[in-house]
Amino acid sequence: MISPSYFFDLSDFPHAAIFDSILEPWLVIAHIQNYLLSLPLGKIEGKISPQAYLINPEYITIEPGTIVEPGAYIQGPCWIGKNCHVRHGAYIRGNLITGDGCVIGHDTEIKNVLFLNHVHAAHFAYVGDSILGNRVNLGAGTKCANLKLNQQLISLHIEGKRIPTQLKKLGAIIGDGSQIGCNAVLNPGTLVGKEVLCHPCLNIGGMIPTRSIVKSPSNLVISSY
Repeated sequence: MISPSYFFDLSDFPHAAIFDSILEPWLVIAHIQNYLLSLPLGKIEGKISPQAYLINPEYITIEPGTIVEPGAYIQGPCWIGKNCHVRHGAYIRGNLITGDGCVIGHDTEIKNVLFLNHVHAAHFAYVGDSILGNRVNLGAGTKCANLKLNQQLISLHIEGKRIPTQLKKLGAIIGDGSQIGCNAVLNPGTLVGKEVLCHPCLNIGGMIPTRSIVKSPSNLVISSY
């Protein structure tokens, strides 16, 4: 069993309570909406462009210091933390929770996702049904795919074992400080430990151990640093 602490330091995350009693981090994915609806939503602060699109604003909270640029689309329920930046053309499809200091950039699409603090998905990314840890950076064009081609339930592959999740949609779990190179594709159910470096233009899947460098297709070559 791999606990949330393998991937994340939750000590400074304002929504650490979502992990209470959760033994395996991917189980959080199914609880994002219910957790959001338990919060006092509907308080919109920060600098919000009048040309931004806020859908169901009574289910949206945006904390002070956050900038939402013209043309951004935000659908509730969602909670966006302090000092974040939602750029022009960002597409937030609901069930998003972010910590503080996050960036959701131009043409980035987000759906049913948990961002810890200082996550950057700044350019042309897709992130669905995923959890990104503190200081994770997605290079331009990164895709966190969440649905298998055959649309079957997703299983995880950890240390030679197959672990069923009972989830039809599950993207990536990416640990604190990991960096994903431009145009990388993370297949459904990819697990990435802390401080992993993934080279650009790779097809990544399975379990990537903490402090690894992924530098070949399908993670055939992984070296520690």
